[in-house]
Amino acid sequence: MATRIVADVDLDAVRTFVAIADAGRFQDAATELSITQQAVSKRIAALERTVGVRLFARTPRGAEPTVDGRAFLPHARELLRAEARAFASVRAGHRALRVDVIGRGLAPAVLLRDFHRARPEIELDVVTLFDADAAMEAIRSGTVDASFRAVTMTGRRLPGDIEVSRAFDEPVQLLTGPAHALAGVRTVTPAELVGHRIWMPGIVPGTEWAAYYDALAAAFGLTIESSGPDFGVEPLLDTVAGSRSLATLVGEQTRLVWPAGHDLRRIPVRNPTPVYPHSLVRHRDNRHPALTALRDHLGSARPGLSDAGTWTPAWA
Repeated sequence: MATRIVADVDLDAVRTFVAIADAGRFQDAATELSITQQAVSKRIAALERTVGVRLFARTPRGAEPTVDGRAFLPHARELLRAEARAFASVRAGHRALRVDVIGRGLAPAVLLRDFHRARPEIELDVVTLFDADAAMEAIRSGTVDASFRAVTMTGRRLPGDIEVSRAFDEPVQLLTGPAHALAGVRTVTPAELVGHRIWMPGIVPGTEWAAYYDALAAAFGLTIESSGPDFGVEPLLDTVAGSRSLATLVGEQTRLVWPAGHDLRRIPVRNPTPVYPHSLVRHRDNRHPALTALRDHLGSARPGLSDAGTWTPAWA
């Protein structure tokens, strides 16, 4: 029965009830709502029939809520606040911009934090989906507004309602422990990585990051291993820190924290610099105004890298 009553409540009648309770007179409420006093009376009569009790008592001064009216008043106000929140959640410029990132410690999340610091008035809702396929599906269904991904599909294979724009290229670095043969170098070339074991247990076949590192390994003859269980970042860093033969690859902007005793080394890769191609993916019909602000921010924050000195897969 309670569910039926809620379903039958007319929010215009609830709004009228609150206006009378605040103004103390039917006529004053009518003026505030820009309707006739007769319409006010009809709304209250209909609301009283719905809830089954009298809500106002007539007095020489106008109208006062009855005991039941006073009990109903805070709930009526909350109904109107819920209505306002519901409309604000989908109104352009009021709903949070929902953005998918590949990982909360990786470059796209770092960039979004910078965007939030630059534009704190824009509300962000950051989510992490599994891979580019899941991100595309979420964008097309409206679950998310945008995603940062390396898009492996060519323009002819992309769905027509999806728009992809290159956001930024992130240099890849070598991460070693202090006993590794390359630990003492300032920079390293891809050619100098040949023959060294690069361990990346987080690579999942079929994902865009697997496609990137497969292409990187093929282009330069590298040995990139993904065998063994992926226990997360900390065990990976522990293993690399104590190994003479294992190293791993990380993005330049990936946030990593390790114990001082690990003495890990982040070594830039040069001549050429492999860069991970992050793109902003969105639906062509999405008109969320914050998307424009995000794209403008990306344009100003994109690192200036020389294409002549970098490498990306052919599909990028």
